Amino acid sequence: MATKGYTLIEIMVAVGIFTTVIAAPTGFFVSSLKGQQRALASQELVDNVSYSLEYVSRTLRMAKKELDLTCKTNLSNCCLKSNGVGFNYELTREGKGIRFINYQDACQEIFWDTSDNRLKEIKDGGASIALTPRKLEVVSFKIGTTTPDIWNQNNDKQARVTLYLEIRAEGPAAFGSQPKIQIQTTISQRNLDVQY
Repeated sequence: MATKGYTLIEIMVAVGIFTTVIAAPTGFFVSSLKGQQRALASQELVDNVSYSLEYVSRTLRMAKKELDLTCKTNLSNCCLKSNGVGFNYELTREGKGIRFINYQDACQEIFWDTSDNRLKEIKDGGASIALTPRKLEVVSFKIGTTTPDIWNQNNDKQARVTLYLEIRAEGPAAFGSQPKIQIQTTISQRNLDVQY
């Protein structure tokens, strides 16, 4: 007696059930991997932005006034070349940088280098040092205040600086969109703004 084989419909139903049983967990696993990749990229972005912004905030908060009296006669001796004596900060690079005297009495500038989209710093006219890693791209960096006159010691107001930073992971978008963060903070002077 000849054995019967399977019908085409039975084979199609078996293949369909097998495919569903295998494809569902595989899809779930791939989706989990993509989610994990996005979460790790976002966490790395937040960690780096947090470090950079905390460093910038701390250095700006500890800044000192320009008190060198020779600046009154010769601004080239000053750290704050356009503002001069009595100011805490000075905008540079068309508003993309800020210069000040740090707590070690060194002239320091923090700025957005648009040629490679990174935050950098310069101390006492030396070489620029990156504050953000290469794998992050600074999209926007703005330094604001209600008026630059608030940075003057003669107005009886505490000096403060508002920073806005937009930054994203550099390179091709892997597993979806690149993580991006926008953050804004206002920093006030640590020392009271009193006249000397």
